[in-house]
Amino acid sequence: MAQFQSLADAVRDNLKHGDTVAFEGFTHLIPHAAAHEAIRQGITDLTLIRMTPDIVYDQMIGMGLAKKVVFSYAGNPGVGLLRRMRDAIENQYPRAIETVEHSHAAMANAYEAGAAGLPVAVFRGYKGAGLKAVNPDIKSVICPFTGEELAAIPAHRADVTFIHAQKANAKGDVLIEGIIGVQKEAALAAKRVVVTVEEVVPDFKDLHPNLCILPHWTVSAIAVVPGGAHPSYTHGYYARDNATYLDWDKISADRELFTAWMQEHVLDATPEVFAERVKGL
Repeated sequence: MAQFQSLADAVRDNLKHGDTVAFEGFTHLIPHAAAHEAIRQGITDLTLIRMTPDIVYDQMIGMGLAKKVVFSYAGNPGVGLLRRMRDAIENQYPRAIETVEHSHAAMANAYEAGAAGLPVAVFRGYKGAGLKAVNPDIKSVICPFTGEELAAIPAHRADVTFIHAQKANAKGDVLIEGIIGVQKEAALAAKRVVVTVEEVVPDFKDLHPNLCILPHWTVSAIAVVPGGAHPSYTHGYYARDNATYLDWDKISADRELFTAWMQEHVLDATPEVFAERVKGL
């Protein structure tokens, strides 16, 4: 059942050293504030799962939180490389990380399989692709009904999933509007679910019931964090901060500049400081 908590308490109670964790969002509703709190708390040795890791995973990797990343396409959207992730892979700085690369389709199917309680995802894919040569988790199975060769990979079953959403109601049901991505599947596949929201409303009586994608009994904790997806966008609340993504390419390219930026904008950013920064969104 959903428990309303501060962000610091929600992260502390649900994310542990060595956990497998997903911070999911697809261009939209990326849970930056939750990831920043994990960085502030120094929770390490994490296996990070995510479709299209972007700058929030670059920050977590650059701060030494990750030991392994399971992903499909890693990059700064519309800009270029994830430079902290590349430094970790090529130079083991600040630590070596293991990488497991999949296709987008594989990641989505792995979350769906995890949500269904299945150990494996079976789907059409990887034919003619080179990922099988570098990822031993990609197997093949033969359909017992048609004889067709299909791809098979392990299901995603995270210890905890973090997502951002527009609203929760007083019971703890969660509403998402706009691009949903795989947040629902990632949440249902996890043992624990933490949701940051822009606001809490009494109920959803004037809204379409299909917008409530997570009922309260599927959620472990809810934290009210206005602007919690910034610099990504939250439909109906604020736009994508494109300047931050452009700036990140320069910031992340230099280890000292990265460290200074993280100190100012993450480590020293108390909830009060963060609230002031996002007022103008």
